[in-house]
Amino acid sequence: MKNLTPMSEDFNQWYTDIIQEAELADYSPVKGSMVIRPYGYAIWENIQKYLDNQFKQTGHKNAYFPLFIPKSFIQKEAEHVEGFSPELATVTHAGGKELEEPLIVRPTSETIINYMFSKWISSHRDLPLLINQWANVVRWEMRTRLFLRTSEFLWQEGHTAHATEDEANEEAIKMLNIYEDFVQKIAAVSVIKGTKSEMEKFAGADKTYSIEAMMLDKKALQAGTSHELGQNFSKAFEIQYSDEKNNLQYPFQTSWGVSTRLIGMIIMAHGDDKGLKLPPKLAPVQVVIVPIIPNKDDKEYVMKKVEEINNLLTKHRVEIDDREEVTPGFKFNEWELKGVPIRLEIGPRDIENNKVIVVRRDIENSKKEIPIKNIGKEIEILLEDIQNNLFNASKEHMDSNTRHVETMDELIDTLNNKEGFVTCYWHENKKDEKKIKELTSATIRCYPLGNEDSKKAINDENKEGSFTVFSKAY
Repeated sequence: MKNLTPMSEDFNQWYTDIIQEAELADYSPVKGSMVIRPYGYAIWENIQKYLDNQFKQTGHKNAYFPLFIPKSFIQKEAEHVEGFSPELATVTHAGGKELEEPLIVRPTSETIINYMFSKWISSHRDLPLLINQWANVVRWEMRTRLFLRTSEFLWQEGHTAHATEDEANEEAIKMLNIYEDFVQKIAAVSVIKGTKSEMEKFAGADKTYSIEAMMLDKKALQAGTSHELGQNFSKAFEIQYSDEKNNLQYPFQTSWGVSTRLIGMIIMAHGDDKGLKLPPKLAPVQVVIVPIIPNKDDKEYVMKKVEEINNLLTKHRVEIDDREEVTPGFKFNEWELKGVPIRLEIGPRDIENNKVIVVRRDIENSKKEIPIKNIGKEIEILLEDIQNNLFNASKEHMDSNTRHVETMDELIDTLNNKEGFVTCYWHENKKDEKKIKELTSATIRCYPLGNEDSKKAINDENKEGSFTVFSKAY
């Protein structure tokens, strides 16, 4: 097993090493795209299961829309095409002939879905229309990184239509809250929830909401977005319905999504120099049992007890590592690399003492013995504790690496010389925002929700400023 590059030496190489050594993903022969391996895909499946259930509980239904979109559709919404044009992959030939109209490989499905909405929506009784899609999308990225930014990636995208602006805004916030709950309670990563600046919002949206997480290298990662689209797409695609007074109206819309970059977030928010640390609620394997068999005569005796213990843990995702061709030490290192929350070791002496050795992945030197008869309850308590501990560590990391500044010079100086989040009171101004980006490479991550008080803006003392978070980001 290859040694990982230490995080402190080269964070980006450490990240890439973990993905390949823990067998989460590999490079595909097509530049910028990836193969998600079974262990990485199992994490994605657990993400999907939780979110899909939440979407269905809030009235959304899954559908599927085509991968290919007529180029003219993308051009219907002016901001949308401008926002995506550099990243579009275009099909010009098919079936041995040049196509009459080029097809775009979907970068997002707003346009094709809105074309269908124009056929499906005609009356106020058709609203709200709440659709979700699990799919792949293609954005031809120049600089790629496994999970975080690849030319093709997996995601879910929700698309809804509503009778009123208030309803659409309520929907956008509701879905943002589902993402926040997922990232904090299931992925165990602390986030700030807020509104994007005009410069950073989604192309074609009236308003974009996001959740922003801090990685271990103190950079921000946008972990999910929810967009209030107003009537921009419904007007572009002529989606109209007759209201209760028989007047024709354009619906108000939303779209929202998260992607496989959540796996990148989990690696970069929780890992260490030994590898992954997976939150128990998402880990494909929550408990690994490693039998310790000093000689062949002990094998049957130990394995019988291992099966008994396995039967006491049926509520959890358990793996028994009974490989004979590698040493217990090799197994310990491998399961630590893969981030399994709990390791159980059991050998003849442990069985005689009716105990099992337990090691938790989230903290160092955690080895302890627990009675076999208590194992079901003890493991349940430990998994809950590991989940909470990972979240608390993430929150503490964010809190201790967030600084507040009172002047523009202080903002620029702090962003250039300190890592982490920087807060201030800011009056939105694209020119000033661009200046900060040029001088520091940092961007406005969001205007946090729930902190709507205003004070004198650091970029214009004659104006009121909103509480704002700046950071360098992925």
